[in-house]
Amino acid sequence: MTDDRIFPARPILAVSAAIFRGGKVLLVRRARRPALGTYTLPGGVVEAGETLTEAIAREVLEETGLVIAPVTLAGHREVISRAADDRTERHFVILCFASRWVSGDVVLNDELDDHRWLAPADVAGLNTTEGLSAIITAAAERMPS
Repeated sequence: MTDDRIFPARPILAVSAAIFRGGKVLLVRRARRPALGTYTLPGGVVEAGETLTEAIAREVLEETGLVIAPVTLAGHREVISRAADDRTERHFVILCFASRWVSGDVVLNDELDDHRWLAPADVAGLNTTEGLSAIITAAAERMPS
């Protein structure tokens, strides 16, 4: 079985969710490579035939057991890595949604090994994916009071 996410023919569309509950945002830590040990937002790849909001709701439920309500697009990230021969090894375009927790308690799947509900200002001291603090700040600014 080959992984079409490695050396892709084109960029891969993904989604993530900055989930807010009681003024705090949910961070999860990846338990697998390539982001092993890194805190980030829950999310994943959009499947064919799925809307962006359907994809983020599904991915969050699969990864954390939470039901969420996506509120609005908060921004995007591009993750591009190159192999030693300069070929594009990975290329993801990730759309991040400011989201509201609706129900459930966090139950992590095997892709994750830790979670934390943190005030947005407390994210800075963690090992995170690039640009995470900025995307959380943008998401917080877009959440209705």
